[in-house]
Amino acid sequence: MDLLTTLAINWQPQLRGYTVVIIAVVVLIGGTYLVVGTNLGARLGFLVILAGLFGWMVAMGAIWWTYGIGLKGREPSWKEAAPATIIRDGELLQTVGILEQPLKLDASPTQNADLVATALASEGWVKLDESDPQRGQAVAASDEILINQAEEFAAGEFVSVAVFDRGGDRWPKINDSLDFIAFFHEPRYALVEVAPVVPQRVEPGRAPCARNDALVSHRSSVELARDLGNKRQPAMLITFGSLIVFVILCWLLHRRDLILRENLARARELEKV
Repeated sequence: MDLLTTLAINWQPQLRGYTVVIIAVVVLIGGTYLVVGTNLGARLGFLVILAGLFGWMVAMGAIWWTYGIGLKGREPSWKEAAPATIIRDGELLQTVGILEQPLKLDASPTQNADLVATALASEGWVKLDESDPQRGQAVAASDEILINQAEEFAAGEFVSVAVFDRGGDRWPKINDSLDFIAFFHEPRYALVEVAPVVPQRVEPGRAPCARNDALVSHRSSVELARDLGNKRQPAMLITFGSLIVFVILCWLLHRRDLILRENLARARELEKV
């Protein structure tokens, strides 16, 4: 029976987590309460232990909140933008609100792509380098939308040609490195240009190479909006919630001390009489 219990705890991470938490609570909190309770009494010792526990949770929550560790919420990610996510024609970029100026794309596909890039740059869109990690995140999100959600392409049927980024400014901040209090921000968007891949003829002994057919077809664009998530929200709630309970417990302890002083003073007066 002991062997089966040990194997179940080792092979079930959830059961092992429950067991560790229960043992930690009983040993750490229960052991401390046993020591404090023998000196201060059961009820007073309970209040002191609870106040210490929630005070420690305030400090722990503040550290989690500051460094973004511990219990975390949703990580920042790229989501579908509104009103349209996939734009199949560059002339529709003004219609969906990406560009303010109208575009007339009646030249070759390569020239049309240059016109779109120039128009985007003139309105604040910044083209990301291929080595930029933010470019990889946007490309991964657009691939998920095109392949799994919209089923526009299958895997390997298209390539990401360019990624443009706009917005996302935060304030107030002292400089670029000190932005801890920059709670306000502007919406951030990314535009991923994709092009289908030229069908390759497979020849024996020759590996096919993927090439985009920008010379024979137009490019599609995927607009993404940055979701900042709520990575620090659980830690913030733990900090404020524990702080409220900690203040209430400290007030109860202080109120008990005042009542005790009044009772002792009254007892001394009665002794003098």
